[in-house]
Amino acid sequence: MIKKTDLLAIGHTALDSIVLVKEFPSPNSSTLIKQIKNFDGGAAANVAVVASTLGLKSALVSAVGGEFKASNYHNKLKTMGVDTDDMIVIENEKTPMAWVFTDSNNDQISYFYWGAAAYFKESEPPERAIKKATAVHLATGDPCFNRRSGEVANEFQKLISFDPGQDLHMYSPEKLKSVIKVCNILFGNHYEIDRILKTLNMDINELRSIGPEIIVKTYGKDGSVIYADKKIKIDSILRTPVDPTGAGDSYRAAFLNAYLNDKDLEYCGKFASAVSSFIVEAEGCQTNVPDYNMTIERMKEKWDE
Repeated sequence: MIKKTDLLAIGHTALDSIVLVKEFPSPNSSTLIKQIKNFDGGAAANVAVVASTLGLKSALVSAVGGEFKASNYHNKLKTMGVDTDDMIVIENEKTPMAWVFTDSNNDQISYFYWGAAAYFKESEPPERAIKKATAVHLATGDPCFNRRSGEVANEFQKLISFDPGQDLHMYSPEKLKSVIKVCNILFGNHYEIDRILKTLNMDINELRSIGPEIIVKTYGKDGSVIYADKKIKIDSILRTPVDPTGAGDSYRAAFLNAYLNDKDLEYCGKFASAVSSFIVEAEGCQTNVPDYNMTIERMKEKWDE
């Protein structure tokens, strides 16, 4: 009997180093590191972990190194119920690593070592995992692998969401358009959505007309905007920020959770805003993930729902 999943996240699983600095140095200079800590991360893994904590049956497909299967990170995922049966394991490589530098303004610069993820390009789409899933989320990862996976998911009539994230620069206009055409929901922060529009020489309505009926544009502490049949503005829930890393991934996971539970788009945005407000309160992408009841309570505090 095939075990069904609600949400399959495809993309990076990574080991994160979160580095705090007062300010970013200019070229050929240096700056003092105030703090450095190591955490579990990777955009696709973040989505799978948050989705699982909120009650979805989630699965994860990433390219990881030979050491990953015996790692504490993998054991945590299994304990949480995240299906990792279709992970791509590259025995002689390392699991991807990310170094995220955050300054005193909460702006970020990231460096990413692909390691095993470089083998995405020559890997076959995870058809078995896609068939089992109700929805497929294409997170940061190789553009060719995301395109092929999106095409397979579309063939099987899955709900498809897409978030190129910091890997947006790797997409040619043709590859970017080909993935957007098969997705139902497009996520991005305001920088990324604006760059997509510029790259494809389109406005929001034209972008929606070629594929995604829903486009979600996030603005950090300034909330988010959902573009669908109407434009919906969602306020953020402000909390004292400790580390913004992973807030966007948690927003996507929470939005998809609510959407798959047949909630309207305004509710989806509010639910996502509530979840992401927890993430910024602690260091690391997966450190302070709320469960469903905690999220509802925070929504009530803000919107009295």
